[in-house]
Amino acid sequence: MTKLDFNKSVSELKLYSYYRSSCSYRVRIALFYKGLDFTYEAVHLIKEGGEQFQKDFKNLNPLSQVPCLRHKDKVLIQSLPILLYLEDMKPEPSLLPKDFYTKAKILSFCEMINSGIQPIQNLSVLNYLDKHSKIDKVQWSRFWIKKGLQACELFLKSEKSDFFCFSNKLTLADLFLIPQIYNAVRFNLNIKEFPLLHRINQNCLGLEAFQKASPENQVDSPK
Repeated sequence: MTKLDFNKSVSELKLYSYYRSSCSYRVRIALFYKGLDFTYEAVHLIKEGGEQFQKDFKNLNPLSQVPCLRHKDKVLIQSLPILLYLEDMKPEPSLLPKDFYTKAKILSFCEMINSGIQPIQNLSVLNYLDKHSKIDKVQWSRFWIKKGLQACELFLKSEKSDFFCFSNKLTLADLFLIPQIYNAVRFNLNIKEFPLLHRINQNCLGLEAFQKASPENQVDSPK
């Protein structure tokens, strides 16, 4: 198994990431959007049983998950705390508004995806189903993603935003939505069933930060 590089990064920020991880995808978008220099350390979640289970990586994240962000001697895990850390570290361009009610609504939307959709179709869950049940993994994932995106579509309708999820300004909500839509497409869901989410997805994918952060543009993506 290839040993991961735990030496000091060229950059002060080092992101342990897997190209297809939607949680890592969120953090990559923020790093590029805020113009933060970082080193990318690929952690392959499948090859040779999964590099995330190496002892050195488990010392960074006992859950053996990506993303993991190292900032000098500090280590952070889980995408939402990492994103909030980056927001505090470099407030501009901002990804959260000053208004605390709107901020709470944005974080609520993030959690609809972060807690309500993504974990149910996570690789570790699908691997467990494959090993211990006769449930079709693709059917399982499509059911829960569709159910979650239906709720997201309904949640955003009241916002009446023309471009992004909230008030026509990029926020953390968009950083959570677009990687989840990427996963939905992987499981052959027709995103056009959700016209509002589809429009937001198309708008975001036209931005440089999203293009740079996209799974196919990562060094560990199979070409």
